[in-house]
Amino acid sequence: MVNLETIAREVNARLARPAYRILVCDGTGCVASGSRPVHRRLLEATQGLDGLAEVSLASGDLCRPLLSRTGCHGLCQLGPLVVIPGDGNGREEIFYCRVSPEDVSEIIESTLAEGKPVERLLYRDPNTGATYRSSGTIPFYAHQTRLALVDCGHAEPESIEEYVARGGYASLRRVVTQMKPVEVCEELVASGLRGRGGAGFPTGRKWLAAHRANGSPKYLVCNGDEGDPGAFMDRSLMEGDPHRVLEGAVIAAYASGATYGYFYIRTEYPLALSRMRKAIEDARCLGILGESVFGSEFAFDCEVMEGAGAFVCGEETALLASIEGERGMPRPKPPFPAEKGLYGCPTVVNNVETLATVRWVIERGAAAFRHYGTPLSPGTKTFALTGRVRHTGLIEVPLGTTLRQIVFEIGGGVPEGRRFKAAQIGGPSGGCLGVQHLDMPLDFETLGQVGAMVGSGGIVILDDTTCIVEVSRFFMEFTQHESCGKCVLCREGTRQMLWILRDIVEGRAQPGDLELLEETARAVKVASLCGLGKSAPNPVLSTLAIFRSEYLAHTERLYCPAGVCPALKTFAIDPDLCKGCTLCLQKCPVGAITGERRTVHRIDVARCTKCGVCEAVCRFKAIAAR
Repeated sequence: MVNLETIAREVNARLARPAYRILVCDGTGCVASGSRPVHRRLLEATQGLDGLAEVSLASGDLCRPLLSRTGCHGLCQLGPLVVIPGDGNGREEIFYCRVSPEDVSEIIESTLAEGKPVERLLYRDPNTGATYRSSGTIPFYAHQTRLALVDCGHAEPESIEEYVARGGYASLRRVVTQMKPVEVCEELVASGLRGRGGAGFPTGRKWLAAHRANGSPKYLVCNGDEGDPGAFMDRSLMEGDPHRVLEGAVIAAYASGATYGYFYIRTEYPLALSRMRKAIEDARCLGILGESVFGSEFAFDCEVMEGAGAFVCGEETALLASIEGERGMPRPKPPFPAEKGLYGCPTVVNNVETLATVRWVIERGAAAFRHYGTPLSPGTKTFALTGRVRHTGLIEVPLGTTLRQIVFEIGGGVPEGRRFKAAQIGGPSGGCLGVQHLDMPLDFETLGQVGAMVGSGGIVILDDTTCIVEVSRFFMEFTQHESCGKCVLCREGTRQMLWILRDIVEGRAQPGDLELLEETARAVKVASLCGLGKSAPNPVLSTLAIFRSEYLAHTERLYCPAGVCPALKTFAIDPDLCKGCTLCLQKCPVGAITGERRTVHRIDVARCTKCGVCEAVCRFKAIAAR
């Protein structure tokens, strides 16, 4: 049987020997920004080996740095990120942003040799100009509470030994050797942990239902089919801390009685796929998976299965159909998967973040978990913060945190010169929140009351340059394209809504369009079979409630207040600014501009196609859409 304490002692001894450790972010965001060339340059410069191995500098016995690749730190916009942790003896952490391979020599010479930070690579607050040396003091991190993400960015995700050294799998061992399955279920019920994938169903109750269900074998399925535009919470967890997800899954299997599991991950996530596969293989090699988990009578094994990227497979019954080799289409409920799921057997389906939170609940207890969040929505939630905000990235905050805190304290506010307009929360099936909702707590109940939802956790921030109607059209196009077509209301209703929205943004609105749009949306919401169809109208209904005047401007005045919709733009030349340079006349593709050199030019509105080329080329800012 695997000895966790021995592994932890050996790894901690190795980690204590180097004078410095260098953590290079190897999450998808930083990889896209160029973190791997940075890592290669650091590896060359230190003449060492990757992983948990000592590395000696060529310049002498200045230090023995340990070079490690980690998962996502969260501050994706400022990658590549390089962190040099403190030593616990007074030396502070150094957090570097936007590091390039050319910066490596200076980091080695200044930081490793002399203990001084490279000032220009430190985080600088865009609002105050203040410089921060360590991540814990940066507002983006300081206002977060990380339970699921606690080790993301601070450890090697592909090292099961380091995971064990950080307390990993101790909770699983305690569960299978000291607790009965029903006791584990009751602990999760007491914690109030709700599913983090969208619906928010109590996790413990789902496990208990499967535990009590008749039928064998029983299955555990981890839903990693994260398909919302702009969402990357589950991907980052699987990339950054795959063993935490796996440990939660095995605990869930023990509690529910499952003997086999599937990690259903979309094929667009190659890094998450490879790291979850390695985590499973390494756990199996250590004896953590298999016929006798930690010497107990509990047997469990699992595998990774790739999804083809269908958004509807995020719905649990469609996901199960896909695993069975069928077309991913939802099935009527009841019966629920906990009673009759995969291959007709009792099945627990939990999303990645839910399972990643389980270890914390078992370690600290239900009461400690309820210390965070609200009474009905305990704990924390990860969000992918994107859009018109200074700092996009991955965050984790207690449920009940306000939108204002997320946008302005963590995200740093909207770009200078712009105003906050709205936030789309919960992905394409979520709802829209306006300025009046900035101080509203974000939890399952409160968001539901205003037609929005926590969903998987995507938050897209919109400023005053955004057209709300165009945003609704974008999300409706996505959900309509992803509809499986099984039920008429979703298949045809979303198509009808999309046609109406296209007519509105393209200047073809007809009287009664808004009424028809709203009526169709409500019908789709009520009569669709699965969660995708029932929630698809949310962006339309929520924006109609908050920004109806903007819809009316499009339909009644054929005017886009944000100046985004090309068909509703009217370009005009300001005679006080026009210098008669003829550049716009030369570039107009349809010859709609007339005028002589050094005389004020004019635009023939009847011929203008509203392409915007004239506005783009005018050096004197004389042309603008109205």
